[in-house]
Amino acid sequence: MKKFFVIIVLFALPLVAYLFFASGVNNFARLPILDAEVASLDGFRSLDGNTPAFEGNITILSFPGKDPVDYETNAYHLVEKIYEPYSEFKDFYFISVVPEGNEKEIEVLKQELSTIADLKKWKFVTASEEEIKTLFSSLDSNLELDSDLSTPHVFIIDKDAKLRGRQDDEGAGKLFGYDTGSIAVLNNKMNDDVKVILAEYRLELKKYNQSRKK
Repeated sequence: MKKFFVIIVLFALPLVAYLFFASGVNNFARLPILDAEVASLDGFRSLDGNTPAFEGNITILSFPGKDPVDYETNAYHLVEKIYEPYSEFKDFYFISVVPEGNEKEIEVLKQELSTIADLKKWKFVTASEEEIKTLFSSLDSNLELDSDLSTPHVFIIDKDAKLRGRQDDEGAGKLFGYDTGSIAVLNNKMNDDVKVILAEYRLELKKYNQSRKK
């Protein structure tokens, strides 16, 4: 019996552990695509003169609203927890959508943020109220814009302009957006999910490069 028990410990348990962790990798190697086809940014105006687009980039999408300066605390949280750690990754960008006519307020916010980070990967774009509402509606989320067209939540958009998030967030249902007012959410949820989607694309790029060498 002792020999049988030793065999189980030495061989069976490691096999079970391997299968468990392998299953975890399969389940969490990709950040789920949620049920939304995100509208394009055609017609949106970028303050830096470049044409904004979701395609080909991993984008963190935010809606600061009609008074971007009021979004300063949320923006600081994003800079510290998400932007600075990952802004050097290729094809990773932030896009903030603000109602047109608030360009001066955007510049004030950018000036404040520039004291703590290089905003070269953070694009600010303007659009009409209807264009913003159409874009937000296309996310098909369970969230709503406030009356000033703002929300503290930010969204992960993949290179195919699809919304990413969690299908079952701790039994609470789908997680469409991440609350920038909560350090805990940014630390424990969004940070993990950004890591997942970046790793996902790095793996795809590695496979692509390997296939080209064959």
